[in-house]
Amino acid sequence: MNIPKSNFPRIIIIGGGFAGISIAKKLSGKEVQVVLLDKHNYHCFQPLLYQVSTGGLEPDSIAYPIRKILKDFPNFFFRLANVEEVLAADNKVRTNIGELEYDYLVVATGSETNYYGNKGIETNSMAMKTIPQSLNLRSLILENFEQALLTDELHERDALMNFVIVGAGPTGVELAGALAEIKKGILPKDYPDLDTRRVQINLIQSGDRILKEMSEKASEKAEEFLESLGVQIWKNMRVTSYDGKTVTTNTDDTFDTAAMIWAAGVKGVRIKGLDAKRVLAPGGRLVVNQYNQVKGYANVFAIGDVACMQEENTPFGHPMMAQPAIQQGKNLGDNLVRLLEKKPLRPFVYKDKGKMATIGRNKAVVDLKKFKFQGVFAWFVWMYVHLFFLIGFRNRAVVFINWVYNYVRFDREARLIIRPFNRNYDAFKEEGEHRLPKD
Repeated sequence: MNIPKSNFPRIIIIGGGFAGISIAKKLSGKEVQVVLLDKHNYHCFQPLLYQVSTGGLEPDSIAYPIRKILKDFPNFFFRLANVEEVLAADNKVRTNIGELEYDYLVVATGSETNYYGNKGIETNSMAMKTIPQSLNLRSLILENFEQALLTDELHERDALMNFVIVGAGPTGVELAGALAEIKKGILPKDYPDLDTRRVQINLIQSGDRILKEMSEKASEKAEEFLESLGVQIWKNMRVTSYDGKTVTTNTDDTFDTAAMIWAAGVKGVRIKGLDAKRVLAPGGRLVVNQYNQVKGYANVFAIGDVACMQEENTPFGHPMMAQPAIQQGKNLGDNLVRLLEKKPLRPFVYKDKGKMATIGRNKAVVDLKKFKFQGVFAWFVWMYVHLFFLIGFRNRAVVFINWVYNYVRFDREARLIIRPFNRNYDAFKEEGEHRLPKD
């Protein structure tokens, strides 16, 4: 990898997400050599991926080069690499570009979509965890409407304009709200020769309320906002299969759709080599102690979504969100320095700064520790927080200008099919009646 030898201890960080960038910044200027490995050369601001998928933002406005983030840090090295295995006994990592020794290893690989072993859903549904996936979804949404113009078959056209979102967490709720606004403000202008009133947006939740991680008041208001936008919410319903054409559930309801978006869960991105029997928690996360040390390994640590710190008040680990990842990165950065200085380590204590979700124009829900509010003010708070945590002045400026423009013009300029998804539409050309969800 052409990493120079150093008298300083080498810390390898796997992953350039919120956790990886946080600890890399914390170690800046310390007497350590930091090597960050990632399969992408950019940091992605995942909370705004749904806006890329729905044409509100271009992908480069929510991505930032890792090298630029850390360019002024001494003793820092970045390599574009896919880590294949951790050779813990030899204190090495094996990648597609070679092997590298470490003194300390930090696993910050983040999370990926969890299909819970359902191969049919994994093969045929759309995910939205990465920029390429979001671009695929954007292309599919637009291609479906283009295809709907070409058919005279009513059931086929309805299936092409029927969107099923599985999972009513923040991702599913925000995506449903964005699609509803597209239906209302953009489709009638772009497709005047298509009856866009027949577009359906279905949000399926296995539990009895949406945004279950937030307060009941937030859930109720979010549901009210979505229904006012025309989103159909299906609670206590679980999707069992999707063959690319029909969504089957555990009830008598089925949905004919050319676009099912799976937002029903995530799991940690694990790396081969760490003893799965000892370290894996539910959801593919690595079991860590209060110092983020991986169980059974003295010099291997995990932070962010992939880390599961099981304590009395967090039996399933901390939420798989940006804030725990950022805070764990900062704490572990301090602890690694303290470790080298032979000082006692400080346990991680999560400071919950709240949860929030937006449901389209002028609508959001915010749960803070002492205050809970919904509506227009919550929407402004949501925008401010997301702008604040974006990396880079240019990205903040571009996103802000896009938001203002979209708000004033009620438009989304980035509805472009840059790279066609090329979905196979043959299944929808078969003759016969197909059951559609109720109006």
